[in-house]
Amino acid sequence: MDRSSGDGRLATGSESEEGAFDLVSRSRELEDVSFSAILDGSAESRVQWATPDGLELVGRGVAARFTAGGVDRFDRIRTQASRAFDGLAHDGPAAARPRAFGGFSFHDGHEPTPPWGGFDAASFVVPQVLVTRTDDGTWLTAVGNGRDETADRLERWHDRLTALPAMRPSGSTPGVAATRRTTSPAEWTSQVETALERIADGRLRKVVLAQALSVELEGPIDVPATLERLRRQYPNCYRFLVGHEVEGTFFGAPPERLVSKRGERVETEALAGSVPRGETPAEDEEHVERMRADAKFQHEHELVVDAIRDQLAPFARDLTVSAQTIRRLATIQHLQTPIEATLESDRHVLEIVEALHPTPAVGGVPPDAAWETIRETETFDRGWYAAPVGWFDADGDGEFAVAIRSGIATDGTVTLFAGNGIVADSDPEEEWDEVQLKYRPILDELR
Repeated sequence: MDRSSGDGRLATGSESEEGAFDLVSRSRELEDVSFSAILDGSAESRVQWATPDGLELVGRGVAARFTAGGVDRFDRIRTQASRAFDGLAHDGPAAARPRAFGGFSFHDGHEPTPPWGGFDAASFVVPQVLVTRTDDGTWLTAVGNGRDETADRLERWHDRLTALPAMRPSGSTPGVAATRRTTSPAEWTSQVETALERIADGRLRKVVLAQALSVELEGPIDVPATLERLRRQYPNCYRFLVGHEVEGTFFGAPPERLVSKRGERVETEALAGSVPRGETPAEDEEHVERMRADAKFQHEHELVVDAIRDQLAPFARDLTVSAQTIRRLATIQHLQTPIEATLESDRHVLEIVEALHPTPAVGGVPPDAAWETIRETETFDRGWYAAPVGWFDADGDGEFAVAIRSGIATDGTVTLFAGNGIVADSDPEEEWDEVQLKYRPILDELR
């Protein structure tokens, strides 16, 4: 019995007289199960999270919900979560612990208007039912407002899941009836030229401009099945799903980690600059060598590396920027630079998320001028696109990806998003072609 809160307060099913939230969680090990059994239906909140290194999480229902808006939304989410997690008693392995799943909008002034109905500027849920899969095993966790309620939920879901087959077919694609762009080629050229003028007069060094593509479907979409097909095609990407009781489902397969925090260790990366894959390994290398030798690509990438280094430095006792590598995906190749840090003091992962968002890979340099340019030139609402999505736990550890290669499914339509970095000497036509390439990961799985 969730009690949602529209004014930025924590909401759960039960609150004691002292103001503490009596959440209890219990876990038990499972044989391998079908994650789609947790995600079936749309009458309840649903979340899914999977990392390239093997952690997979799916959750359903709402044991606690945290929402906030405005410039202090990161702080307000931390405060709400602290109240819930401080009173939480967990009986089970650390891997199966309760976590809060959700994300933030790109702009702090975001309003949940179509297609973003139900998606506040910051929103997280602690699921009532969570299945966790790691290399060491699979666990079912139930979260409730008392030991009896939690034990009953754990047994009911254990019986339900173990009675089902471990694997389900990934289903057929919905098919694409029509597509509509929010930005025409002429509008795009004008937007890029505006950005180039601001770069030339010194107001900007880089800005990421984006587009949206509205895809009308021929049939209903099974979002979990679409993510499963994306897993097979892009095994080295993150996968996420955030679906509310009503309105849309936001999902994607982003290649870019924003931050991972475990204790005092923080990992992040710069991912900027991209070229297509070739038909052969030799063609792959030709594209990569062109990107490595191109001053525009290297300039764009170094802007991101420098910004992340500067944003992390105030938190870090030491910081390491590794050598530049190539991130190869099914349809595209990126320049990538891993970055690691050891924290100077105890920090919550959301403090790091706030410091890093938005990186120049999705915003620009300097940030304020880039945000102003994005607001003034883009012809659509970014919503949660290119913003942080992920999870955190009671210790303030967690992991977030940058929600690119993403879309939101609503009422027979999926709206896809893609963008590209504009720097000095960017060519509008070449940038247009690169944006279209970035729609392909999800668009190909809808056809």
